[in-house]
Amino acid sequence: MTVASKRAFRRVNPLALAVLVQLWERPMHPYQISQTLKQRGKEGSVRINYGALYPVVESLLKHGFIEVVGAEQDGNRPARTVYRITADGVVEMRDWLRAWISDPEKEYPRFMAALSFLPALGPDESVALLRQRITVLDQQIGEIRAAADAVISWLPEVLLIEGNYETHMLTADRDFTAALADRIECGDLGGVDGWRKMTELTASYPDGQVPPDVGDQFLREWGLPTPPT
Repeated sequence: MTVASKRAFRRVNPLALAVLVQLWERPMHPYQISQTLKQRGKEGSVRINYGALYPVVESLLKHGFIEVVGAEQDGNRPARTVYRITADGVVEMRDWLRAWISDPEKEYPRFMAALSFLPALGPDESVALLRQRITVLDQQIGEIRAAADAVISWLPEVLLIEGNYETHMLTADRDFTAALADRIECGDLGGVDGWRKMTELTASYPDGQVPPDVGDQFLREWGLPTPPT
């Protein structure tokens, strides 16, 4: 494989990594790959779309990470192409795993984005929405734990690590969300008094839009910089 072709491959699609790992275990056709991933409960960590699987396989084939080894015929159905991983594919798979495990990546969760603009809503409404989030998180945590309990008897724990990670992340999310809601509700969050005043100011205008001069004056009184001119 040329250096140029290696550079052209971008490690952005978890499904491509999943395909490499499955073909590292044994040669398979795409349908076997998707069914094996689903059987092992990998849908929680990898978006498994059968329609998207073929373009992924074609890309890996183009870059020399997998190769065709034959075809399987099942009754009157069309023959299914069987692939296996190449030596270059094994190197790519392992390097990919090493990079994603060792190098934390800056992500932009939508919850984080919403929190950064939380004052656009009122404190009371925000508390209600945060409490609603806690209810959903509790349900999700319960579902993941139930799913893990259902397969832990026959699947090794090492194959369920991602579920354990997700449970810890959701639990941390839940604990943070509950603490934030409590702090807003009891007035312990810094700036909450100014936030309430801003909410009252906004409510005094029917369309919810404060005139720029009034808004700028409020921001100065609240100790915030006004937009640059």
